[in-house]
Amino acid sequence: MRARLLFVAAIGASLILASCGSKSKLPNGEVELTVPCSEFKSDRKTFRVYSFGESLDQNVAKKKALSNARAELAGMINSTMKVVADNYVKSTEVNNVEEVLERFESNARTVIDERISGTVTVCDKLVQETSTGRYKYYIAIELDGEKIVKDYYKALSKNDKIMVDYNYEKFKETFEKEMENQR
Repeated sequence: MRARLLFVAAIGASLILASCGSKSKLPNGEVELTVPCSEFKSDRKTFRVYSFGESLDQNVAKKKALSNARAELAGMINSTMKVVADNYVKSTEVNNVEEVLERFESNARTVIDERISGTVTVCDKLVQETSTGRYKYYIAIELDGEKIVKDYYKALSKNDKIMVDYNYEKFKETFEKEMENQR
């Protein structure tokens, strides 16, 4: 009898726990959609974005999707590098803070522009709307954060004025802290 009671209690508890973990209720008239390639998110090592393009022409849809994704990725990296540069310069208390920040940001733009062309596609899906014949191209792209830091260091090392005040390990540490916030 006691074993049956424990069995029934265990079944009841598992049903209650299963119902707690079920999908949240959406308001009436709303349906949750899953966007292809949207499962790819940035993490502490990699910048990732997803986007889509739409057109009556397959190639145009793909070009729009890739262009949108690259623009979003560049913006994400640019804002991250700005925060990293601000935090790095503030933490090292360089005498010519404004000049160094301008040079950091200038180098960041150059590196980002060069690296964006080297993105890796991690997901792409082409769909066609049957009612209109329009194509939708979904894409997710990524860039390795470590490569960006190394390219950034190479660009900075060409500038003697900045290198006097620059510590690669400190900069990398600041960058990694900011990448933790990407999650």
